[in-house]
Amino acid sequence: MAEQISCVGVVGLGAMGMGIAQSLLRAGFEVHACDVRPEAVQKLVDAGAHAADSPAALAEKVEALLIVVVNAQQTEQVLFGDNGAAARLKPGAVVIASATVAPEFAEALGARLQALGLRFIDAPISGGAAKAASGQMSVMAAGAPETFALCSRLFDAICSKLYRLGEQPGQGSKVKMINQLLAGVHIAAAAEAMALGLRAGCDPDALYEVISNSAGSSWMFRNRVPHILAGDYTPLSSVNIFVKDLGIVLDYAKKSVFPLPLSATAHQMFMQASAAGHGGEDDAAVVKVFPGITLPAAKAL
Repeated sequence: MAEQISCVGVVGLGAMGMGIAQSLLRAGFEVHACDVRPEAVQKLVDAGAHAADSPAALAEKVEALLIVVVNAQQTEQVLFGDNGAAARLKPGAVVIASATVAPEFAEALGARLQALGLRFIDAPISGGAAKAASGQMSVMAAGAPETFALCSRLFDAICSKLYRLGEQPGQGSKVKMINQLLAGVHIAAAAEAMALGLRAGCDPDALYEVISNSAGSSWMFRNRVPHILAGDYTPLSSVNIFVKDLGIVLDYAKKSVFPLPLSATAHQMFMQASAAGHGGEDDAAVVKVFPGITLPAAKAL
C-alpha cells in the first residue's frame, strides 16, 4: 500500500457522509461512493466520484473504506451482510467506522477486521452537515499509529479536529457516547426552556436572542432553537437518532451500575416525541412533547 491513501470509498451519503465525500473530492482523492439512494450517488458522480452499486463492488477498488451510516446494524450490514465489503477489501486496507455505536461493538469489530488482515480506526464524528461539507468536523478516533500515518492526508481533508484517543478500538466510541449524552440532554433542556418561555408569553425570537448571549446558552441551544423558531423540522439529525444514542448511553451505564438521571429523563422525552409520530423529524421536535403551548408556524418561503 502507498505511504498515503489516495483512493477512498464512502458508504452512506446522508447529511454527514455526503459532506465527507465532497471534502475528499476537493482534496484530490479518488472517491468511490455507495448509498441506498441512487440520487445521492449521482450527485457525487456529477462532482467527479465513481459510483458503486454495493459495498462489495466498492471494496475491490479502494485503499480505505469510510462507513458513515446510522448505527451498528447498518455498519454490520455494510461489512458482513450480503454484498458486504469486508471479504472484498485488499489485505491491509483501512476500515474507518463513523457511526455512533456501543463501545463494545467497536471493540469486537476491530478484532474481526484484524482477523481478516484489515486495519481499523474507530472514528465517530461530530459537527453536523455544515462542518462535514466544509471539512471542519471533529473526529474521535482510536487505532494503530501506523494506520493513522496512512490516513493523515485523509483526515486533513475531512476534519479540523482529529482526537487520537489511543490504539484500542472502542475508545473513540466511548468519547462519542459522552458527547451524545451532553448533546441529547442539552437539546432536551433547550426545548424545555423554550416551551416554558412560550407558555409564559415571552416573545420567542427575543427569548432566543437574550439566552444566546447569556449564561444559560449552549451550542445546542443556539443551533437547534432556530429550527423551532422557523417551524422547520426537516431532519438534519432526527429525534430517533437520540432515541438510539441516549439508549446506548443508558445501556452502557446500566452494565456499569452507574446512575444517569438527566440522560434517562432526556431519553424519555425523545421516546415520547417518537411515539407521538415525530421520530423522523429534526431532533428539535422534542419540543412538541410539551402540552398547552403554540409553537411558531413554518415560515413562508
